[in-house]
Amino acid sequence: MQRHDSYPLSDYIEYTEEEMLSRSKAFYTDIKRRHSIRSFSDRPVPKEVIENCIKAASTAPSGANHQPWHFVAVHSSDIKKQIREQAEGHERSFYEGRAGEEWLEALKPLGTDADKPYLEEAPWLIAIFSQKKGGINAEDKNTNYYVHESVGIATGFLINALHTSGLVTLTHTPKPMSFLSKVCKRPENDRAYMLIIAGYPAPDATIPHHATVKKSLNEVCTFL
Repeated sequence: MQRHDSYPLSDYIEYTEEEMLSRSKAFYTDIKRRHSIRSFSDRPVPKEVIENCIKAASTAPSGANHQPWHFVAVHSSDIKKQIREQAEGHERSFYEGRAGEEWLEALKPLGTDADKPYLEEAPWLIAIFSQKKGGINAEDKNTNYYVHESVGIATGFLINALHTSGLVTLTHTPKPMSFLSKVCKRPENDRAYMLIIAGYPAPDATIPHHATVKKSLNEVCTFL
């Protein structure tokens, strides 16, 4: 016997096995086209597109349905400049030795360095914050549960939504990321989780060969 308020599941759509197979193949074919891009065009992207993608991300499952995330969509040239300056400052120390030889060696095939011009060139930066306290209502100050896992799932939803909308993305995690809280004027309860760069690819955008090498199904999955 249920001891909580509930509603009938009314928006589920069941497909035939043939349709499921077709849809799963189509999704795989489409998501394979998602790539991390480091050369962005400055072509504008409508705010409404970003709004819809963030709304999609906000439907992700979360611990106790507390939805322990906050998204800051940055379009302001001034704020993007501040983010770039701060991020590149941290990245320079990272590439000058703070990362360690093993980490730097792992990054070499991707051709990354401390210069991040896309932080100003791309039309949108989406800073994602996790929240230690919160709840289902805006005024709640309860403990949030499975915060890292919940925000990670929401981030995946966001990347997928942006890709499905026809945009390219890059995940960026400068260390430390605490400066994002100050630049984005977030309260102490919010902790910077990740920065998503979103927009159109530059005409000369490329994909490192190293990034196209994906493990086989047998390597990443076991059926029992």
